[in-house]
Amino acid sequence: MLIMDAAVETYDVADFALWPTAAPGADRLLVLSGQMSPLEVGTAMAVLTSCGQGDSDDPAPDTEAGIRRIQSLLSVDLAIAPGGILLLDTATGGVIAPGCCFGLESWRDWLSLMNGEELWLGHGTVAHVERQRTLARVWPDTDPPAKAPIELPLAELPDLLQTAHDKLNGFLALAEQWASRYAPALAPALITKLDEDLNIGAPLEDHRLRNPS
Repeated sequence: MLIMDAAVETYDVADFALWPTAAPGADRLLVLSGQMSPLEVGTAMAVLTSCGQGDSDDPAPDTEAGIRRIQSLLSVDLAIAPGGILLLDTATGGVIAPGCCFGLESWRDWLSLMNGEELWLGHGTVAHVERQRTLARVWPDTDPPAKAPIELPLAELPDLLQTAHDKLNGFLALAEQWASRYAPALAPALITKLDEDLNIGAPLEDHRLRNPS
């Protein structure tokens, strides 16, 4: 069984203290969904608001530091976040994690496989993708090299990505609740920013596989 989730990387928020967060997982990946705990949502918001932050920002945080962090995110032209699509094959245990420099904002790029386009998923996660008529073989970038790829039937890709999309919308609803508590004056602008820049709200385009060649 194949599972696709949208996830963020939590490496840079291990010592975050501006609002309550959850302890990071061993793989430093946090799946986004409508089933997250309040602390997990806090962790996700710490990651998402890291865009626009410098190493010297708020060296001595005060009670308004969290608000300033959110305001900084709202000031950038495009919010980006470390992460992307996490692909898991439960039958083999194979995993394709989000790659460096890909970003959660690019999660819809997986649909390019339906058009026969080359898919780039960042550094250090995928060695290469082999596309055949109705199948994509995604080879993990591992050392030693993986013995087998994850085989992704292209006919299943839209539904797999739709599941990730539904979970992202569920997360956005939780993020709105979180923002209403921790930054009520900024909540509408923050949720709009995340929705638009991370391409969450708009429906997925119909890329059903027809007459494969």
